[in-house]
Amino acid sequence: MPKRAVLLLAHGTPETVEQIPEYLRNVVSGRPLPQHVIEEIQHRYSLIGRSPLTELTMEQGRLTEAELARGGKPVPVYVGMRNWRPYIPDVVKQMRAAGVEEAAVICMAPQNSRTSVGLYRRAVLAEAGSLRIDFTEGWARHPLLTEAFAERLRPALAKFSAEVGQPVPVLFTAHSVPCRTIQAPGANESAPRMWPGEGVDPYAMEAKQTAELVARSVPEIPRWWFAFQSQGASGGPWIGPKVEETLDSAAAEGVKNVLLQPIGFLCDHVEILYDVDIAFREYAAGKGIRLERPESLNGSVTLARAVADLAKKGLERLEAGAGRV
Repeated sequence: MPKRAVLLLAHGTPETVEQIPEYLRNVVSGRPLPQHVIEEIQHRYSLIGRSPLTELTMEQGRLTEAELARGGKPVPVYVGMRNWRPYIPDVVKQMRAAGVEEAAVICMAPQNSRTSVGLYRRAVLAEAGSLRIDFTEGWARHPLLTEAFAERLRPALAKFSAEVGQPVPVLFTAHSVPCRTIQAPGANESAPRMWPGEGVDPYAMEAKQTAELVARSVPEIPRWWFAFQSQGASGGPWIGPKVEETLDSAAAEGVKNVLLQPIGFLCDHVEILYDVDIAFREYAAGKGIRLERPESLNGSVTLARAVADLAKKGLERLEAGAGRV
C-alpha cells in the first residue's frame, strides 16, 4: 500500500515585527508596498505582541492526527504555510523525502476562493512531482465546522445576553478580497487562472453560507448580519459590506450590543487580535455599541474532527484511484 499522509495549509505569519517586511513581500508576491503600509502592519503586530497563527495551526494538525488515529487511520499530518515558514514547497519536499506517495491536502480556509485556496493549491502542485494529491476545494458547509463555531458562540451569547439583560444580535464576518479576484474568468482576461472551471468565484457565497448555517444552529440569536472585514491596501475596490458600515447601520437603529464572530478564520491571528479586538471594538464604542466576540476555534476538538473527516474522505478517494487535484 502506498505511504500516505495529510497536509494542512495555512496563511503563515512572522514571529517578530522585524520580519514583517519580508513576510509582506511574500503576501504580495514581491510587488512593492508603500513604506507607510509596512509601518502600519508593524504597528498592529506590536500592539498584539505576536500572531499565534502558526503555532495554533500546528496544534490543529496534532489534534487532527490524533483524531485520525482514533478512527483507525493513523497517518502523519504535516503543516505548510504559503507566506512564512514552514513554507509549503519545503514541507512537500520533506514529505517526498520521507517516502510519502499519496496525500490528502486541506486548506485551513474553509471557503473556496482563487486568491486563497487557489494559490495554496498551486504552491502544492508546483512541488508535488510524483506525489499523488487529493485536494479538498472547500468545506464551508461541513456540519462539524458549523458545530465547532456554534460551540464557541452559544456560551458567549448566553453570557453577553445575561450581562446586558436582553438578547444580543450577532455579526458574522469573513476576510474581504479584491473585487477583481472573484469576477468570472472571462471578466478579466489578463488575470491569471489559478483555479479550474468557469463561473463566478464561490468565496463570497460560501462565506455567507457558513454564517447562515451557524445562525440556524443557534436559534437564541435574535437577529444577525454578515460583513467582510480586513479590506487591504491594494488598489481597486474590495468586496463588502464592511464591518464599519454594518456597525453604522446597527447604531442608527439603536443597537447597543453586538457579538461579532469571525467565521472565515479558524484561529487567532492579527485579523482577529487587532482588527476585531482593537479596531472594531474601538469603532463600535465610538458609535455607542459594546462589541464582544466568542473564543476562536483554535484547539477545538470538533474542528479537528471536521478536518479528520475531510482527510479520511480524501485518502479514500486516493485509495479508489479518484483523487482530486
